[in-house]
Amino acid sequence: MAKVLVLRGILAGVLMFAYGPLPSWSAEDESLAPVSKRLVSFNSQPLPLFDAQGDLSIPAVLSIPARRNNSVPAVIILHGSAGMDSRGELHSRDLNQLGIATLELDMWGARGIEGGASGRPTRVHDTLPDLAGALSYLAKYPGIDPARIGVVGFSWGGVQAMLASTATVSAELVKKTGVRVTALAAFYPVCWGYNRVPGYEFKMLAPVRLIVLTGGDDQYDDDPAACPSLISALPHSERIKIDIHVYEGAQHGFNGFEAAQQYEDPFLHRGKGGVGTSAPHAIARETSRQAVRDFFTDAFEQKDTSVAHSQFMSTTQRRDPLVF
Repeated sequence: MAKVLVLRGILAGVLMFAYGPLPSWSAEDESLAPVSKRLVSFNSQPLPLFDAQGDLSIPAVLSIPARRNNSVPAVIILHGSAGMDSRGELHSRDLNQLGIATLELDMWGARGIEGGASGRPTRVHDTLPDLAGALSYLAKYPGIDPARIGVVGFSWGGVQAMLASTATVSAELVKKTGVRVTALAAFYPVCWGYNRVPGYEFKMLAPVRLIVLTGGDDQYDDDPAACPSLISALPHSERIKIDIHVYEGAQHGFNGFEAAQQYEDPFLHRGKGGVGTSAPHAIARETSRQAVRDFFTDAFEQKDTSVAHSQFMSTTQRRDPLVF
């Protein structure tokens, strides 16, 4: 959750990230349909059940690929404590290439804060209204299929995704927006805290698909089995909705391009606090990119998203040497 960059400005409708361009893409990408990218804004929506206030104007980057059919699915991208960075752009481009629209939120820009452990809201619940507003916005946007909306979140955003996959939070979002999220991807969502920290219950899932991707050396959990243990404690009927990937040797923020950095956070080391590291991991990044692409492709092709995923991909079922 290290502090990096937050989106601040607009230049002729083109987003300019301070970290520079992503690495070049393969030649086959050039044959894909063009993507319309624009900066938009929408209002967050209050969620009284969680005492979470709305009515903020949330800036976001909306990217829509050329439509092959009447409508396209969409994925909401939720940044980490650091704010918007290379991870959002990376996964947005991946999803756009699959014909999936993306809406990347700037939750810190909406609040005039810089992020990081000392500059973020007190609770993840305080940003769930941003997700509610995004759902309502996409559901009404021409060319977006409201029955196929997903979420991908990193760290803070990963916790949002985990919470939104639960029956309680999902029901509140549906009540407020009329939209049920189809599938959610949670990157390194601090698994040790669920069912321990009040308000962060993870016991019963909504009828959605969920994929959890984390690093074996993540210093928030200090245990490569933290996420698999959390999932394995669920009833079988809940476990089969979830894919779990743990990447050996990868730290927090492994799917980014920013240089490794150290920072302090009270939630590090299973809530003991202290210093931790976020660092890119090239192999884990590329492997997780493919996992996310496959996940949303499969989820959005499911005609009945209430049907549980047919196979729980446990750590013992993996064949990739980086996933255990």
